Amino acid sequence: MTRSIHVRLDEPALAALDIMRAESVTDSEAVRTALREAAARRRTRSSIREEVRALATDKLDREEMRVIRGQMAGLAPNPDR
Repeated sequence: MTRSIHVRLDEPALAALDIMRAESVTDSEAVRTALREAAARRRTRSSIREEVRALATDKLDREEMRVIRGQMAGLAPNPDR
């Protein structure tokens, strides 16, 4: 199913459209591509946020990270030596 929409583009959007046109892409294909790419970025950011939330509440992971930080601190050069 296809759907037609009408949009008003501001100057930055027009400049972006000009970049797409330079690649011989139609206005419609440029908008479809931009929407797909924006949706993919949002899905990725959403997935990362969910993963961060899950890790933040994972007690075992937090304890492991505490141990690793302690080990790394022991490896760091000490300027007082």
